[in-house]
Amino acid sequence: MKIISILLVLISSFLSLKHGWDAFQPANAEQAKMMADLGITKTIMPFVGVVSIIIGFMLLFPQTFFIGNLLNAIMIVLIMALSLNAGNYKMALIEIPFLALPLVLIWLKYPFKN
Repeated sequence: MKIISILLVLISSFLSLKHGWDAFQPANAEQAKMMADLGITKTIMPFVGVVSIIIGFMLLFPQTFFIGNLLNAIMIVLIMALSLNAGNYKMALIEIPFLALPLVLIWLKYPFKN
């Protein structure tokens, strides 16, 4: 169980860091259209990127593990809500497994603690 928890923490942290880093990269036309459909402008993207990077690092430390997962779940619910508001039900459904990840991690607790 501990190995699964460690893998999930590393995957979740990697995804948060990657999405945060990608927010600073020039988006291709498809990504830019998707963000515009959700109502996320180019000026908001760096803030989303910084928050995602901070969350990715928070997952690695026991003192911030819970709040990092909580913020991660909130970000995913926000994306789902924006998707539903834009009428993009497929994107909202795709986010469900990603919403389950931080919730499962909270349930499993911090794996690196003795």
